[in-house]
Order: sequence, then C-alpha cells, then structure tokens
Amino acid sequence: MGNLIKVLTRDIDNNGGNFFLDFENAKPTEAERRVWEEVNEVLTEAVSVLQDLQSYSGAGEAIRQAIQHPNDERVQEGAWAAVVPLVGKLKKFYEFSLKLEDSLQGLLEFLTSSRCSPTQHLEQEQALARQFAEILHFTLRFDELKMTNPAIQNDFSYYRRTLSRMRIINQTAEEHNEVDNELANRMSLFYANATPMLKTLSDATTKFVSKHAELPVENTTDCLSTMASVCKVMLETPEYRTRFASEDTVLFCLRVMVGVIILYDYVHPAGAFVKSSKIDMKGCIKVLRYQPPNSVEGLLNALRYTTKHLNDETTSKQIKNMLQA
Repeated sequence: MGNLIKVLTRDIDNNGGNFFLDFENAKPTEAERRVWEEVNEVLTEAVSVLQDLQSYSGAGEAIRQAIQHPNDERVQEGAWAAVVPLVGKLKKFYEFSLKLEDSLQGLLEFLTSSRCSPTQHLEQEQALARQFAEILHFTLRFDELKMTNPAIQNDFSYYRRTLSRMRIINQTAEEHNEVDNELANRMSLFYANATPMLKTLSDATTKFVSKHAELPVENTTDCLSTMASVCKVMLETPEYRTRFASEDTVLFCLRVMVGVIILYDYVHPAGAFVKSSKIDMKGCIKVLRYQPPNSVEGLLNALRYTTKHLNDETTSKQIKNMLQA
C-alpha cells in the first residue's frame, strides 16, 4: 500500500479529539493479540482467494462444445472434467466467506464493547481496526472481480444442471463430485447475489447487532461511521494524500470507506443516507467522484445497488442525483 499511512481525523468523536489511525504499520497489543492472530490466519488465506479468482478463466469453450454435441459422450466427459475442478475453487470461495463472517464478528465484539467509546476503540486498538479495514478491502475487491467474470455463474449453472441429470441416472453419482446437492444449493444462493461477499458481511453485521442486544446499536454504527470519516479525511486532505507512495493506497481507502457505508446502512435503523446520519454522505460521494471514473465505477455501483436505504423517501434528492450523475 505504499509508505506509512497515518490518518489524522478531525472532530470525529463528540469531544472533537484527534487521533492517528495507522492502516499500514499497526501492531497488536497483548490485549488484541488473540483476536488478531485468529483474523490474521483468515486474511493470509484471503490473498490466495483473490489470486485464484483473478486467474479464474472458466470452462466456457468446453461447455459450449458439450451443449452443441449432447450425444457425444467424450465431449460430455471433457466438459465435466473441465468444470469439476473449477467448482472446487468456487466451493473454496464460498467456504472462505463463512470464515470471513466469523472473523468480522470477532472484530466487532472487540471494537464495539462498552468498555470505551467507539473512537477510543479505534484509537487504542489500531491493529484490529487495520484488520477490519483489510476485510472490507478484500470484500470489495472480491465482488468487483466476481461481477466482471460471467464464467463463474455459467460454470456453476452447468455443474448444477449436469449434477441433476447424473442424480436422475445414478443416485450415488454426487458422492464422487466436488460439491453435493445440499452444498450446491447454498452456493447457488451465494453466487446469485451480485456482491456475495458484501452481502455476507452485511448479514454478519446485522446478526451481530441482533445477537448482542445488550450493546447499544450505536456502539456498532459509531464504529462504522468513524471509520468512514477516517477514510474520507485521508482522501480529501492533500497533506495526507501526498504521503501515499502508490495508487493502491488510494483504492484501499476508497474500498474501506464504501464498505463501512454499506454496513452502516444495513445496521442503522434509518440508514446512511438520512440527514441525521453520522456519515457525511455528500462528502464521501464527492471524494469518489474526484477519482478517475474507471477506478471507482464499481464502488459507485455498490452504493447505488447494494445499499438498503438509498431509495427511501428520507434520502435527499441531492444525494440521489450525485449518485445518478
């Protein structure tokens, strides 16, 4: 991500206090270490997940041949042999989403507890805040890659159709396959979503709030809004932005900002777009609009199509127009 990133937030908490949030070099304290190590294992695996997704080319030609020659057993077997290992990768991605959900909930338990304010959590537990940001960065990157790769849906649809036919012919066929019918149903729901990882995190955050009824919902939403403010300040302030050694750093912060906005919109009863929202939505959209269009169109689409409250009557026409422009 380039050189040291330190973001000086301005007037985020109720006391107007300032603090540095180090997205790059924060190291865990002893209090953070157990959770940090658990999450670090998942984030290490995230690297290979993205690499596998980036290199996912699909079995399009083999499937086309199989459809064109339905009675050619050799062609059918070739298509099946091409698709099965790819579905193994899709299974890996799906199973990783479950690990990511557990990691997010573990981080939220730490960062939203009532022992101190959300701002103090982010200030004092920067290693976990950094991991939270890295999960969001991964999530937006995964979904961007998935949305631009139709082979994923095509391969999995072909696999399910073929599996169905095999089950009719031979009920034991699925025992030798990469994914049985029950798991295939769950995976189908996962991949049917345009942004499956983001939906996983949104659902996980909502579940977290429901599960921890003893915590005020503000503990969670204030954590999210503070993170959004951190990213916005970093991106719109030249003195901080000039510290970036790479454009990757800018994109990292943009993804994190958009990710926490979407989570906030799902968790907060009124959402992120209402006038009383603690997130400066106009400011965040302006920051996105200031970037080269080809680098942020996916993020703008995430705000347009994966948020919960954008089309509510309580959302101002100005905000709607800013996203439509």
